[in-house]
Amino acid sequence: MRHMTVWSEQMILKSDLPTREINVGRFKVRWDPSVKGGAQLSLLAANRVLWESVPGTSFLEAAEGAPNVTESRGFFNIEDNRTAFTDQQTLDAMASEGDTVALSGALNGAVQATWRMTVSAIDDQQIQMIVAIESGLGEHPRIRFRTASTADEKFFGFGEQFTHLDLKGRKLDIISQEPGIGRGVQPLTWVMNTFFGAGGDDTRSNAPVPHFVTSRCRSFCLENHELSRFDMTADDRVDVELWSATLTARVFAGETPAEQIEAYTRLSGRMAELPSWIHNGAIVGMQGGTEKVRTMMARLSEAGAPIAAYWLQDWVGARKTSVGSQLWWNWELDPVRYPGWDELRDELSKDDIRVLSYVNPFLVDVSEREQGCQRNLFQEAQEKGYLVCHEDGSPYLVQNTSFSAAMVDLTHPECRVWLKDVLKEQVLGVGASGWMADFGEALPFDAKLYDGSDAANYHNVYPEAWAQLNREVIAEAGMEGEVAFFARSGFTRSPGHCTLFWLGDQLTSWRAEDGIRSAVTGLLSSGFCGFSQNHSDIGGYTTTAIPGFPLKIPFMDHRRSRELLWRWIELNAFTAVFRTHEGNQPGRNYQVDDDPESLAHFARFARVFAGLAPLRKRLGKEAAERGLPVVRHPWLTFPEDPNTLSLAWQFTLGDVLMVAPVLDRGAKTVKIYLPAGTWCHLWSNTQVETENGGWYEVSAPLGAPAVFFQSGNKDADALIEALDASQDRETHSQAPTIRETTAPR
Repeated sequence: MRHMTVWSEQMILKSDLPTREINVGRFKVRWDPSVKGGAQLSLLAANRVLWESVPGTSFLEAAEGAPNVTESRGFFNIEDNRTAFTDQQTLDAMASEGDTVALSGALNGAVQATWRMTVSAIDDQQIQMIVAIESGLGEHPRIRFRTASTADEKFFGFGEQFTHLDLKGRKLDIISQEPGIGRGVQPLTWVMNTFFGAGGDDTRSNAPVPHFVTSRCRSFCLENHELSRFDMTADDRVDVELWSATLTARVFAGETPAEQIEAYTRLSGRMAELPSWIHNGAIVGMQGGTEKVRTMMARLSEAGAPIAAYWLQDWVGARKTSVGSQLWWNWELDPVRYPGWDELRDELSKDDIRVLSYVNPFLVDVSEREQGCQRNLFQEAQEKGYLVCHEDGSPYLVQNTSFSAAMVDLTHPECRVWLKDVLKEQVLGVGASGWMADFGEALPFDAKLYDGSDAANYHNVYPEAWAQLNREVIAEAGMEGEVAFFARSGFTRSPGHCTLFWLGDQLTSWRAEDGIRSAVTGLLSSGFCGFSQNHSDIGGYTTTAIPGFPLKIPFMDHRRSRELLWRWIELNAFTAVFRTHEGNQPGRNYQVDDDPESLAHFARFARVFAGLAPLRKRLGKEAAERGLPVVRHPWLTFPEDPNTLSLAWQFTLGDVLMVAPVLDRGAKTVKIYLPAGTWCHLWSNTQVETENGGWYEVSAPLGAPAVFFQSGNKDADALIEALDASQDRETHSQAPTIRETTAPR
């Protein structure tokens, strides 16, 4: 489906330079022609290698591309056939120039080019490499930059990756886009790709990042926003291809993965602490109007569920489309759907319960809407020249489902001011304490932007600019620390702007490719890239039942079951935010209030979530100060235990709880790895002692996911007190079955 430049495999490096080592800050740049296998360039800190080229092989190649990029509903298909490439690199000079080391040489082959590379220290944890092809390439230059690797090296990160945690052995394009419906779940993916172009694949992401941390504690990141591809299929190397003539990269110092993340987030920015009210309980996502909210309020109150907010995404009104019910993208309160909005908001605020809404960077023409609106934001933006356009100046309409919408042009300074005023007046102005800041991935490569930027290069900038605009709304209104928005699109510097992320639209399924398991993978992978505060929709979002068709199609019909909902509730109670979503077809999904038992289950885990507030607040402060994620891959917490590197379906909540959620339909037990120490089962206080770490099979009936803490942990002791006070811990009369076992296949 996607083809990138075909490169030469005969990468030859020639140089007559002798061994040389030059200091740059606390780092060293070393050229060594005597390495076994051939000459090698490397970057070091205190004699520890941070980056190195493949011995005897050139680390730089250039080519001319012939791109063909098509877009549909936020999905991008990319073809790029090379027209000429180089296959030999020379290193002719290496010298100190002030605070940098400069290297230069030539690239030879079907095209001839010269290159220059500068290496400089950003601070004591970051070193920057800038590689420029200075002559010889045409309109569509391509760079391939090669890094040495080992066959057993694991690669984590790359933003939100949903299917694979370790990316070694794979290729992935770093472009923010719709991930797809199915992503390998068959035959659903085939049907969605064949007829709608929307099935996706196993590496597409709303929020990709050109950054990785490896099992050797090496960390590398591109600063570029242009399209890039990381190829990790070879045992001995990683090839980074970039659609540009200039590559800017950073390498980070750090002896543990946590130190690497701390160093990396100096570049990406760090996420602020969440508003305190988010920790009070559940954020209930629902639709339907004022009276439905009041009915739900009464049910949840009777069930004893602590509520932080009601997220009313249909506050702007809803329309019928080919996939069910969707919103009118005109950011204005619908007083017919929500009569007495102010009274409802004030009623909730008495119990410190907030109201959240929904926005995105698209606008639709509401002149066709039967119900009149006070403002038609699409028409206003079109008249002012604030929309992304075609080359002829007409609005560039992007197909969503059965309607089209135009994106606001975030390169236009006056557009940014106008849109921020809209959000201040019509979102904050109606008392919303936050919102979902949806989309941001769909900027077409052939669009025309106000400031003349190449849309292909700005595509990955757009998610960052969209997050920045939302954050500026909060800051300019003087509401930092009180208001939060949650975004799904992102890129390298998004963490510095976003208050909260969510993982986009998982399938309402158990599948690893797209479902509850992909939510766990997304949490863990994004944590390596500064997405410290992240969460998923409880129960998933995408139901694939055909609207209006009463029968189920075998293997195609994915609907949220009662069991899946219960297990997702248990999972999200131990993440940064506990938020429900009815899904794209609410009537075909099981909901938290569909029966008394489900409501009680939801209320109990909302109380568990609220009881964990002191821990999450501490972790939020740590995220703001160091960039560490709230939900962590166990290797971050136990870097001295090599067995944690291979863990995929469990996580730690900070450095306190080890959580192995139940992720399989019908499962009553789960396997969990416990590093060396004395561990206590959260729900029963049953202890497990392991001298060197080991695998255990733990009974995990509905209501008791496998959660452990280490004996003597002061934070855990405080949590136990809070959970005991709410009587939501000891719910099973008999102790769980915990037996030693082998690692899962």
